[in-house]
Order: sequence, then C-alpha cells, then structure tokens
Amino acid sequence: MPAIHLRLGAFSAALALLAATSSASLAQKKYDTGATDTEIKIGNIVPYSGPASAYGVIGKTEEAYFRKVNAEGGINGRKITFISYDDAYSPPKTVEQARKLVESDEVLMIFNSLGTPPNSAIQKYMNQKKVPQLFVATGATKWNDPKEFPWTMGWQPNYQSESTIYAKYIMKNKPDAKIAVLYQNDDYGKDYLKGFKDGLGSKAASMIVMEESYEVSEPTIDNHIVKLKSTGADVFFNITTPKFAAQAIKKNAEIGWKPLHFLNNVSASIGSVIKPAGFENAQDIISSNYLKDPTDQQWKNDKGMIGWNEFLDKYYPEANRADASVMYAYTVAQGLVHVLKACGDDLTRANIMKQAASIRDLELGGLLPGVKVNTSATDFAPISQLQLMKFKGDHWDLFGEIINADVGG
Repeated sequence: MPAIHLRLGAFSAALALLAATSSASLAQKKYDTGATDTEIKIGNIVPYSGPASAYGVIGKTEEAYFRKVNAEGGINGRKITFISYDDAYSPPKTVEQARKLVESDEVLMIFNSLGTPPNSAIQKYMNQKKVPQLFVATGATKWNDPKEFPWTMGWQPNYQSESTIYAKYIMKNKPDAKIAVLYQNDDYGKDYLKGFKDGLGSKAASMIVMEESYEVSEPTIDNHIVKLKSTGADVFFNITTPKFAAQAIKKNAEIGWKPLHFLNNVSASIGSVIKPAGFENAQDIISSNYLKDPTDQQWKNDKGMIGWNEFLDKYYPEANRADASVMYAYTVAQGLVHVLKACGDDLTRANIMKQAASIRDLELGGLLPGVKVNTSATDFAPISQLQLMKFKGDHWDLFGEIINADVGG
C-alpha cells in the first residue's frame, strides 16, 4: 500500500512540475527581429520630397504620436523606435528603402508606407520575407487579398468602393450626365476608374465622354482640363493627388467650366488642396469622408477632437490642423497601437498579422460617428464606411447616411 502512495505522490509531483513548466513556456516572451523587452522597431516610407510631398506630414504626425506613446510608458513597457525614410513617391526608391529597413535596420514591420505604385513595388518582397506591410497608406482594392498576400493589409476605405458610391449618386441624381474623367496614370488612378465604371454599369460607355490620364511627373495638368472642358461634359470626376487636385480646381474656375465636380477623398484636404485652390473655386464640390474634419465646428466639443488637439498642442504644435492628412495619420497610428497592445508579449510578425486581422468594432476618436474598424482572417479591409460631403463656404458639409461601401479584394 505505501508503495502505491509513493507512486501517486511522485506522479502528482511530476504533474505539478509539468504544469509549472508549461505555464512558464506560455508566459515566455516571443520576439522576432525588431522587438525586444524594451523596444519595438517600426519602419515607414513616405514621400517627404517630390510630386506627392504634401503627404510628408503623415510621417511627421506618426513620429509625433509615437513620441506621445513613449512618453506615456510605451506599449506594454516597450518604447517605439520609428524609422521613416523618403522615397519621393518613386517605386525604385521605395524598393531601396524597404530593403534598408528590413535588412539593415531590422525593423519588425513596415507600417503605413504611402502610395499605390510604391507599395505595389515592395508587396512581393515583403510577403516573401514574411514581414508585415501593415495598414498601407493607399486605398487600392488589391491590399485586401489575404490569400495571395497574407503580410499586406490596407487601412482606409478602398478606391473602388468610394468611386462606386459617386457613380451611384450620379445615376440617381443626374442619370443623363455627360462625364469627363481625369485620372493619374497608375494603379491608384485605374483602381478609382474601375470602381466608377462598375458603379455606372452598362451605362458607363455612353455616360463617360472622355477619360484623360496624366503622369505624376507632369508639372501641370492645365492642358488636360482644357481638353476635358471641350467635350461639353457636365460632370467631372477628379482622380488626382493633392498638388494636381488644387491645379484642377483652379483651372476649372479660370476657364469658366462649372460641371458637377466629384473629388476623390485622397485630395479632400482643406489645408493642402482646397485652400491653395481658393475656397471660392471649390464651392459645391462633392467628396466623401470617414474621418472628422478638424475645421468643422460641429466637432468643437467632441471628445475625440479634444484628444486630437491636446496631442498636437503637446507633440506637434506646428501642424497644419486644417490638413486632413494629420487626422489620417493620427488615426492610423492609434490603430497600430491597438494591434501592438493586443500582441502582448508575443511580438512575432505572425502574431502581429493575426491581431491585425482580429479587430472588432474598434472606434477611434478621429473617425466619424458610426464608422468602425473591422477585420477578419478573410477580410483585410479595416475601414469600409463613408459619408458623402459637399464643400460650402469654407468647410465640408456631410450629408446622407454612413454608407457601407464594401468591395472585396
């Protein structure tokens, strides 16, 4: 009898030991390159120079936000090291900077790199290396392809969804429209154009009287605008980045062309587009948004907006608060912090993608009320809701309901 007791004792001791070691291994910290007990190294690529340099403010805002996070104790006790490089919106340069970040700087991920052509140039590389290309700063529909590209995820509503909404609005409110389209001759421009044509359906061929493309290297698009006016179009869909959007709005006014004007969301910033083009020239332009407009008085006492202003006062006082890119960057940086916190002590690249693909109804201070961030293992499009808005006086007026504009990858 005592022998059995002894055996049972040894067995339970062994069980206890096993339980202790397995809980120790569960609690063990897991890191990939770029993460330690004290640091999380994040890479970023933004055009601080070149034709799309208006977007450089995105990198600056994110750098300021991560300084705030670090000052408040970091992420689960770890400080963020943010390494941001300029690619001048040139894809070959993007490739060079991505390699530098991954192979020399040894970052954990590349976060919110900007532009459709630049991100397209590094997508295969990032996925081969199995390094997260997380929350890319472009609304191309192709970032939502978890099957083919499990290491790449978008953030903002995709371009096809947005332009489908404009097309549906035109079909409903101006079914006999003659439409002229100006678009940037790259993946970004073509993505918007595809969604627009999908939204018009079988009427696209008869309603669109001209599709005019421009190269990002052109100094001005004035001649394209003159050409589009000559078609007699009464609707203009303006698919351009900020510098060219401001030129188009100005030129329209100069030559007295007053079509119903749709402006893509990526250039709806009052600070970097509308103000330089002249408020008087931008009246009644229609666009869409998912973010609060900081210049809109209706958000004056909004909790999210108060938080945004406090952050800028302390960490980025020189920011142009009328620039929508500042609000965009603030919000996506908060999205990343949410993901990193959810990772706990498992800061592996695989877990980062897993947590990024498990976001449920996340509400962030800069998003319009009712707009929530949602992802899943099969849906890599975090934000897919928009509200239409019209430019009046010196601000955008939101109208209609929040529209769920989901177009899958």
